[in-house]
Amino acid sequence: MRKTMLAAVLAALLPMSVQAADADVEALAAAVDAKVQAWRRDIHQHPELGNREIRTAALVAEHLRALGLEDVRTGIATTGVTAVLRGGKPGPRIAIRADMDALPVTERSGLPFASRATAEFRGETVGVMHACGHDAHTGILMGVAEALASMKAELPGEILFIFQPAEEGPPDGEEGGAEEMLAQGIFERFRPEAVFGLHVFSTLNAGQVGWRSGPAMAASDRFNIVVKGRQTHGSRPWGGVDPIVAAADLIGSAQTIVSRRQNISKQPVVVSFGAIKGGIRYNIIPDEVELVGTIRTFDEDMRAAVFADLRNVAEHVAAAHGASVVANIPDTKGNPVTVNHPALTARAVPSLERAVGAANVVEMDLNMGAEDFSFYAREVPGFFFFVGATPRGTDPVTAPSNHSPEFFLDEEALKVGTRAMLQVVLDYQRMGE
Repeated sequence: MRKTMLAAVLAALLPMSVQAADADVEALAAAVDAKVQAWRRDIHQHPELGNREIRTAALVAEHLRALGLEDVRTGIATTGVTAVLRGGKPGPRIAIRADMDALPVTERSGLPFASRATAEFRGETVGVMHACGHDAHTGILMGVAEALASMKAELPGEILFIFQPAEEGPPDGEEGGAEEMLAQGIFERFRPEAVFGLHVFSTLNAGQVGWRSGPAMAASDRFNIVVKGRQTHGSRPWGGVDPIVAAADLIGSAQTIVSRRQNISKQPVVVSFGAIKGGIRYNIIPDEVELVGTIRTFDEDMRAAVFADLRNVAEHVAAAHGASVVANIPDTKGNPVTVNHPALTARAVPSLERAVGAANVVEMDLNMGAEDFSFYAREVPGFFFFVGATPRGTDPVTAPSNHSPEFFLDEEALKVGTRAMLQVVLDYQRMGE
């Protein structure tokens, strides 16, 4: 009820030029729909891991130059691309961001344009797939840039387009992602008053758009724990120290960090182990086992407490087995909580409703996924929304999730995302005239 009243009040405050913008948005989006689909399919078939998006970045930069955008810059944070569109009328300065990187996942979608690419990741040859939908984000923003450039003379204000590498994290030993884009000065050269982004999401059906005000996505931190034992023959386990048994005990004990040590009635917490590597032969107990995983939190005090608890468990459980550990918790600088600025969100939600219909706009629960869009939204007010990817008629609860090798994007999401972003941007720019 409050959301409906808020939308009605804000709609009444909009100037007539904005209230009449729906037809403009549909015409602008329809003119680029086929291109967005073609770009997305091409990028999907040729995915590239973080900081390796060379082909994708070249495609984006060529398109932005062809549109006549100003200050097209490449090679930011290794492979990032930015460009500026200056409208013919005075108005706000904003930024819109898309991410370009794929994941080390072997695709099992069965699509005719499925990826067959491989790459090296952490010393192994892996399949590469756009299993999170960044191909869609890139295609949508390329389309939004073309649509807005086509109305440059009537467009109020200025827009910075950000095509970012390595949202999923840079390769080990490298810098990358949103934090590095900012460190290399993109907001110093062009300081926006607001930043917008979107993400296709399996937990919503195609045609739906989701949003949340305030904290929306969790802080994300990686950890790396190496359990060090002493190698021995598998027939003589007493002749060494078994790091596999110690690692197994460590993983089991770590589950109590969330279930017994954190007040999850305050905020949710997740501790997940994502990989275990140790040993190479069936009858040799190895010297060490490596464990890697992720921690997700919404509260800084809880975040610090989980770090301390996991170190404590790792060190003491290992010691109980006669082993030792090297515990890097966290092992890199993680992503902070993604926070949607409340006032900006209140201003943008009516635009989403205008773009896809109020019945298709969903207020979402806290999302334990993470996004490095959070770094932009710490610098200036940000609004990050979700676009449904799962086909209508398919239960999104059971559909393959983002990061799955079976992740499937209903291409209606491309049309919805293009229209939603155009509506949000045009309403914002025109309200600022």
